[in-house]
Amino acid sequence: MIRLLAALAMSAAALVPAAALAQTGKLVLYTSQPNEDAQATADAFEAAHPGIDVEWVREGTTKVMAKLQAEFAAGSPQPDVLLIADSVTMEGLKRDDRLMAFPQAKTDGFDASLFDKDGTYFSTKLITTGFMLNTRAEGQPVSWHDLEQPALAAQLTMPSPLTSGAALVHLAALVQNPDFGWPYVEALAKGGATASGGNGAVMKSVAGGEKAYGVIVDYMPIREAQKGAPVRFVWPTEGVTAVTEPVAILKTAKNPEAAKLFVDFLLSEDGQKLAAKQGYLPARSGVEGPAGFPARDTIKLMPLDAAKALEAEGENKRRFTELFGG
Repeated sequence: MIRLLAALAMSAAALVPAAALAQTGKLVLYTSQPNEDAQATADAFEAAHPGIDVEWVREGTTKVMAKLQAEFAAGSPQPDVLLIADSVTMEGLKRDDRLMAFPQAKTDGFDASLFDKDGTYFSTKLITTGFMLNTRAEGQPVSWHDLEQPALAAQLTMPSPLTSGAALVHLAALVQNPDFGWPYVEALAKGGATASGGNGAVMKSVAGGEKAYGVIVDYMPIREAQKGAPVRFVWPTEGVTAVTEPVAILKTAKNPEAAKLFVDFLLSEDGQKLAAKQGYLPARSGVEGPAGFPARDTIKLMPLDAAKALEAEGENKRRFTELFGG
């Protein structure tokens, strides 16, 4: 009788769909989100799926990748799911056959350019790069090409692609664009523009009046302007570049079904509203952005071929260093 009951229990378990089993257990997330955002994301997902406990590890994308590569080398990768800064890094993982395809992901409301055509990673928000100005500055540029003017270039600072992932993506998009290319970057350098550190350094320099203009990610000057800082973010007429904080499931995921639920949650209307609440522009159309941002459908994104950007990464860094220093 005991053997019969055990066999029946095993048969019943086999009939339970994997998605139902995914409603319980542990989900391991590696992310580059700020700590507060990572906790809020985990809390919101757990509220939607009460049986799943999210265990998250947070570092900058470069450190996340170093940790993950060490785990790959040891044969023991820990995360089920990744939520990191940019699609170029995801392309590297895709190239190395580390990502699980999830073509069934619920991408309604997302432009096809915002997720991998093979369904291995999906954009969750738009963190765009435009430029800011100190409101006391004499010039009022409205386009990227305005910054080529020597008088403006001499007062321009930007983050280095050797430090900032967003800056590296911005550089790749510029050099891929026939309206800009390396001649544009060279013109900025010739005019006296400087590049060092990350977006925080740019914010400090322009807000403090050391420089009049700065290439920067959107949310920093928008938030600081709302606090009274003498800065204004400009959405250039030619468009903005963007990192999209993509999410992906590893092929080695121990709980892939829970990971799929996590992906779908981030892409859902509720997940996108969470991104807006955290102060970021949602990637999904029809979801209102945070205060200070224009409507999603009015923002022009400059195209980026992430695979080409990955291939050119070393050369782009080398040429940029020759122009602006290390």
